[in-house]
Amino acid sequence: MIGITAITYELPPQRILNTPRAVALGIQAETLDRRIGVRSISRKAKHQDTSDLAVAAALKLFERNLVTPEVVDCLVVVTQNPDGHGLPQTSAIVHAKLGLRRSCASFDIGLGCSGYVYGLSAIRSFMEANGLLHGLLITADPYSKVIDPDDKRTALLFGDGAAATLLSDRPQWRIGRFDFGTDGSGAGSLAVQGSDNRLHMDGRAVLQFSMSFVPDSLRRAMALNGLTPDQIDRVVLHQGSRVVVENIGNSLGMRDRTGFHIQDYGNTVSSSIPIVLADHVQATDRHVAISGFGVGLSWASTVLSRAECA
Repeated sequence: MIGITAITYELPPQRILNTPRAVALGIQAETLDRRIGVRSISRKAKHQDTSDLAVAAALKLFERNLVTPEVVDCLVVVTQNPDGHGLPQTSAIVHAKLGLRRSCASFDIGLGCSGYVYGLSAIRSFMEANGLLHGLLITADPYSKVIDPDDKRTALLFGDGAAATLLSDRPQWRIGRFDFGTDGSGAGSLAVQGSDNRLHMDGRAVLQFSMSFVPDSLRRAMALNGLTPDQIDRVVLHQGSRVVVENIGNSLGMRDRTGFHIQDYGNTVSSSIPIVLADHVQATDRHVAISGFGVGLSWASTVLSRAECA
């Protein structure tokens, strides 16, 4: 059985305070606090690329003796903002920087906010189908590459970061069955557009999408895994914004188990779920429902259960 063994992450130390920028962009303090919910955002250094953040997250697994480069069988990198122009694939660059062996399979997944949950399904299936024992799922999507600092819809929300998840045959968490979905008709609601290649977001449309699809997706994922909402100890949502997270929690009737945690570094896209899993899941939590949703528009949900809860 392949499952999650450990999660590490990298948040660049640089922070940009949002309060003065909100004033300059004409955003009221109440909107910043109650709807966006982010006090400061993390920013990579100018010389850092996507692969650098990915490597920094993965090295923490090695430094903590959780795995060694010599035994890693596969590497999957989830990003929509790759190094350079995306050719070669970022996973190949990360593979070289980490010194992984030549027999290690490496590939990218081009998904955004739903990418971690999709990535869990992809890497677990790949490992089990090929008899692999140690895999790295890395999420790294520095949106500072595509953010317009003068766009009040995005500039105060997105932060840079990366996460590395070790999957192995000795897991701490079992990965359950998944619920997936896509609404491609709404793809333009969150997209890099125009001659400036900057991110454009229709916040109202994204919120409506999230409320229309995510709660039901989580309910289906719980049912697929033979669990009721009362048996779920914690819900970890993609940290889209405070209003998104809190509204979904209210819709599920599980707000007390659904936290918003990105006040000090921002929405790190596909890395938001693993960072929250690393920092905010308690030792007493036995079943954790997770859901990623956004760019595409797409969503994916599943349940993680303690390995001893077989």
